[in-house]
Amino acid sequence: MDIKIHSIHFDADKKLIDFINNKVKKLIQFHDNIIGVEVFLRLENDQTAENKLAEIRLDIPGNDVFAKKKSKSFEESIDNCLEAIKRQLTKFKEKQRGI
Repeated sequence: MDIKIHSIHFDADKKLIDFINNKVKKLIQFHDNIIGVEVFLRLENDQTAENKLAEIRLDIPGNDVFAKKKSKSFEESIDNCLEAIKRQLTKFKEKQRGI
C-alpha cells in the first residue's frame, strides 16, 4: 500500500505524519487490495476554530473511496475520515458478497 501525504500551505510535523501512517495502515483489516492512499491536509481561512480539513482518497480495484472532514485538529479530522471510510469499505464488501 502506497501512502502519500500532502500538506497544503503548511509543513506537517513528523508526529502528525506518523499518526496518519499508523492509522491508515490499519485499513488493511477492512479491505485487502488497497492500492494506494492519498491524504490531503489543508488549513481553511475562516475565523472558526474548526479550520483543519482532512481529505482521504483510497484506491481500490474497481472503485475509489473518498472522505472529507473538518474539525478543530488534524488528528480529529483524520479519525473522522477513517470512520467514514471504514463504513464505506464495509458497505462495498457487503455489496460484493451480495448481502
